[in-house]
Amino acid sequence: MEQNNILLSIKENLEEVIKRRSALGKSLWKDLLEQHPADIADFLSEIDRADMKKLFVKFPKKLQFDVFAEFTEPQKVACLSVVTEPDQADLLRSLPADDLTDLFEYFSDEQLKQYFKLLHKRAQEKVIQLMKFHPDSAGGVMDTEVFSLMEDFTVEKSIRILQRLRPDQEVYRTIYITDQKNRLVGHINLEDLVLQRPKARIADFMKPNDLVAQADEDQEDIAKRMIHYNLTTVPVAGAENQFLGVIPSDTLVDVIVEEAGEDVEKMAALAPTREAYTETPIHKILIGRGSVLVTLLMAESITGTIIARSESEIKALAGGIVLISFITMLISTGGNASHQTSAVVVRGISSGELTKVNTLRFLRREFLIAFLLAVMLGVAAFGRAFWMTRDIYSSFVVSLTLGTIVMLAVTLGSGVPLLFRRLNIDPAFAAGPFLATFMDIVGVAIYLTLIYNFLM
Repeated sequence: MEQNNILLSIKENLEEVIKRRSALGKSLWKDLLEQHPADIADFLSEIDRADMKKLFVKFPKKLQFDVFAEFTEPQKVACLSVVTEPDQADLLRSLPADDLTDLFEYFSDEQLKQYFKLLHKRAQEKVIQLMKFHPDSAGGVMDTEVFSLMEDFTVEKSIRILQRLRPDQEVYRTIYITDQKNRLVGHINLEDLVLQRPKARIADFMKPNDLVAQADEDQEDIAKRMIHYNLTTVPVAGAENQFLGVIPSDTLVDVIVEEAGEDVEKMAALAPTREAYTETPIHKILIGRGSVLVTLLMAESITGTIIARSESEIKALAGGIVLISFITMLISTGGNASHQTSAVVVRGISSGELTKVNTLRFLRREFLIAFLLAVMLGVAAFGRAFWMTRDIYSSFVVSLTLGTIVMLAVTLGSGVPLLFRRLNIDPAFAAGPFLATFMDIVGVAIYLTLIYNFLM
């Protein structure tokens, strides 16, 4: 039976699976235990929270650890509440220190005190150390339980240490080297321990680090530089170059996905949230979306006010009603042009392609594109307007308006995100509905101004 069909069958017979009294329930329970932990975690997220808890407590200990590691933070909190205190301690101790730090943000003060006591002293110290860093900094996302070597070790000694510590510490292909004061001095590759002579000292063949992240640096900046230098891991250093941990490739992927998701939310004028959609309360979603939409609604009312004040005078013109009908086309084109351009800029900034060095070249290029788009769309607008009005002056006003709007929209769409970056504001905010709404208001004002000057 295919995996999707198995999970669907389990969901349809969930009560039987939980009770395991019938042959069907026992068979489906066995099928559930054979699924990958990540798939089990996804399945549990789709069912009722109470049923999720009932299934989780019945899992074998090893599977509990594996599934628990795949859970979202709210799921972890829920499952911790239904297991015994010894099991709580085991589950918490199975997590890396950086995952524990993320989880502790979801606990109440009482829960934090209760669960913190269950950790070993060494784990407590690591969590406290990580909680000093901002969650979005290099220190906040680094892996602290990582294997490292000292520069005066021999290859033979390094291999013995590696064999002894491997179950407890993560070993990456790049192994970072420190001196006796735990200061970063370089790195070797894992294969070097096989290729070099047993008596060779690490210091004799180690290489300098291409990139060292400072603990307080922003995770997005580090991710961009890791991609630029084609690195799968990067060491994190604190004061006086003290080695603190490593940002591995899986964390790099998580950072990229998280930052991309935040950019999408910001481009939609929404405040970024760390919570999964299904874990976010409806009232929180409603307030977040509703407040933005109400603000945009009130801003758009300015457009209606401008049109209302001029509507009677425009209708008095020959073909005035037709002229009013072009407003939708003009403002939607302006909004689309600004959104399109700002999205290109935000993508360029996020990928690291658009830097301070090539900003001027980019702006010159966008200004040329703005001019060419204005001409192209202006000609198209003239043709459409003339076909409807059969009046060359009215068609010229529509064409000139659209060309002006497009020029302004592309200029603002490219310039505002760069200005935001200079002001240390996320450029993604400039690609959202606020800029499009602004272009609606400005577009109508330009159109009515040109009508007054050329047709009245």
